[in-house]
Amino acid sequence: MTAPDRTALLRSLYAAFNAREIDAVLAAMSPAVDWPNGWEGGRVHGHDGVRGYWERQWAQIRPLVRPTGFDARPDGSVAVSVALTVRDPGGTVLSRETVRHVYRFDGDGLVTRMDVERTGTER
Repeated sequence: MTAPDRTALLRSLYAAFNAREIDAVLAAMSPAVDWPNGWEGGRVHGHDGVRGYWERQWAQIRPLVRPTGFDARPDGSVAVSVALTVRDPGGTVLSRETVRHVYRFDGDGLVTRMDVERTGTER
């Protein structure tokens, strides 16, 4: 999968995440995906781990992720600058910040791992 293909894939995954379409996002992930639990801490693994994490998260908060830039790296990973807004269920903004998500892929183009790098930028 080429860098432009990965960028297009990631754009579609952000849109699906924001629409709460879990199955669409999981379909682009390796069954053994390694995912950060940025809300509770630690990491989750596999489709069931990611699904459970997101379902718990969405019951308490409403994250909205908007990709603002993509950087294809020489190792095949892609770093995405993301504007993250978190609201409570009533719509009150709890936080706004810019983070970087770094994705790794397998030979079939499935996401195998994502890491969050804090950029320190609060908005």
